[in-house]
Formats: sequence, structure tokens, C-alpha cells
Amino acid sequence: MQQLTKFVKTSNIIALCFMVLTFVGCSKGGDTPTPTPPTPNPPPVVIIESDIAFSVKIDGTEVNYSNIFAVVGTSLLINANITSTLPKDGVTIDVTVRKKLDNTVVFTSNIPSSAASNPFTVTGLTAGTLCVATVTVTSKSKATNTALKIFELASK
Repeated sequence: MQQLTKFVKTSNIIALCFMVLTFVGCSKGGDTPTPTPPTPNPPPVVIIESDIAFSVKIDGTEVNYSNIFAVVGTSLLINANITSTLPKDGVTIDVTVRKKLDNTVVFTSNIPSSAASNPFTVTGLTAGTLCVATVTVTSKSKATNTALKIFELASK
């Protein structure tokens, strides 16, 4: 019986050692540092575009938009002069001249530009015909940034 007691004690010691070694072997092995959170991306840079502003000049003089401009001949040199800061991608200048009587198109042009001064020649005017000219300047980078000028002209 003494041998059995000795055997049980030895078995208990071996089992205890085995459990200790198991727990030690399964331990975490030390603290790992807390991970550093990722650096957030900086917010996107928003470029604020100036509202389009321009004037229409004929012979260097700004058009009086409430009067009828008298044209000598069948063509007219006009300058769309952009007075605001130009958008980064430039502008598109749409020019349409229609007969006031029946709204038929006399002249139309679409001019891409990245310059402040934009001369163009309106052609196809007929003597004695009252026309309405529409000049629209639109930003290429922001389609909602647009300005419009309307004036009347008649060829003599």
C-alpha cells in the first residue's frame, strides 16, 4: 500500500507539473503594444471658383444692354471681356444672334477660351433686321458657374 500511495503522489506531482507547463506554454508571451491607429487622410482641397463676370465690348466700348446697337454692314466685331478670375479649366463662350421678328438663328458660335479678352465676329446680319444677341460664358470646371448678357442690334 505504501507503494500505491507513493505512486499516487508521484502521479499527482507529474500531473501538476504537466499542467503548469501547459499553462506556461500557452501564455501570451508578454504584452504586445497597442496598435497605432492609422493616420486619417487630409480632407480634399476645395478650390473656390469666382463667379463668372464679363462685359461685351464693341469698338472698345461696353455695350449699353438697354439700347439697340446700330451695325454698319453685315458683320460686327465683338469682344467678350471676362473681368472675373478665370476658372482653372477655362470657359466656353456661346454666342447666338436671332431675328427678333421670328426667332430664327442668324449666327451661332461656341468658343472655348482661357483668356480674358475674347474677340469674335458676328456675321450674317441683314440690313433693316432687328436681332437679339445672347452671349453666355460658362466655366468648364463648374457648369453651374455661368453668366449671360443680352442686347439688341440692327444692321443699317
